[in-house]
Amino acid sequence: MQTNLVQQFANTPEGQEAESILRACVHCGFCTATCPTYQELNDERDGPRGRIYLMKMFLEGEEVTEKTRDHLDRCLTCRSCETTCPSGVQYGRLVDISRALVEKEVPREPKDKWMRWALARVLPNRQLFGLLLRLGQVFRPVLPGALKTKVPPRKTASPWPAASHNRVVLALAGCVQPSATPNTNAAAARVLDKLGITMVEAPDAGCCGAVNYHLSEHEKGLERMRQNIDAWWPAIEAGAEAIIMTASGCGAMVQDYGHLLKDDPVYAAKARKVSELCIDLGAFLLKQDLEKLKLDQSPGKVAFHCPCTLQHAMKQTGVVEQVLAKAGVDLAQTKDKHLCCGSAGTYSVLQPELSQKLLDNKIKALTVDNPDRIVTANIGCQMHLETKSPVSVQHWIELLDH
Repeated sequence: MQTNLVQQFANTPEGQEAESILRACVHCGFCTATCPTYQELNDERDGPRGRIYLMKMFLEGEEVTEKTRDHLDRCLTCRSCETTCPSGVQYGRLVDISRALVEKEVPREPKDKWMRWALARVLPNRQLFGLLLRLGQVFRPVLPGALKTKVPPRKTASPWPAASHNRVVLALAGCVQPSATPNTNAAAARVLDKLGITMVEAPDAGCCGAVNYHLSEHEKGLERMRQNIDAWWPAIEAGAEAIIMTASGCGAMVQDYGHLLKDDPVYAAKARKVSELCIDLGAFLLKQDLEKLKLDQSPGKVAFHCPCTLQHAMKQTGVVEQVLAKAGVDLAQTKDKHLCCGSAGTYSVLQPELSQKLLDNKIKALTVDNPDRIVTANIGCQMHLETKSPVSVQHWIELLDH
């Protein structure tokens, strides 16, 4: 694709990166076939190719309007288009860059601006989110129907193992997971303990930075990344062999730390090391001897939902299924595995109507084989799916914690 960026963007690192991504696109349109919003809305501007044209026009100096921003807002950033693209277009990076630039050009309505501001302050704040969630759970019986479904029932964690092993891995507690699904990391720690591996959480590591970064607060997102690197660094220097990701949404972000901080003179090398150590829990377990994890009792037929961040961003399609199959789990058949469930970070809040349509589609696709339960690999997907699922939803690692 030929480009001619205006001076305002052409001489900036972001503009130069966007231009190189744009030039890789050959307009083939393969991406539209796997784009959830294009499939639902059948509008070229709500598919990757159309959005790429809109972003190109903006970066070349054409007027940008609220309509343009709306089409970019409706993108899930699921990155299914990247998996399909034969030219390797890094669409996720392009839309992150363009959204942040458009945000400065087109002011939002006060209500919309406040909602985004609140999400960027509440979700990444572990203590504040936990407090609000507890209040919601206390008053859940009297909440209106729509709000009630958004508040998950209170969950408890299994005890963390007391043993200490020579092999040590780091884990990210994150921001939402500790209070919404506290058993996820506890179960992972117990499973790894059976394999002679100690999993530890760095107390000062918090939100991975994805919430702020994807809401166009790039500097705040980068600040959170630096804080996590500082929190992990002593353990990395002490020999931690990996940073295990139990939430693929966080994994997709952490694996990009090296790229996002490449121009930071203080953090570039450390960020690159962190990204090298970042690995999804499933990919890590697949490298281990899984004989000790074989199930004594069947959990029934299990449908696995592979989050977009796991299959399209972390490129781990089929990995968790291999781990579960080796452990003796009976995997149910599912349909349309490449399509997003509609959670997509804050998307389910900011684009509720479209998110619910995608959720309905995904529930149907996951239950075609009448599974006894659904498992997934990302906290956002787990909470979103369980609002409408006819069967229980949990993190897949809980199946192996026996």
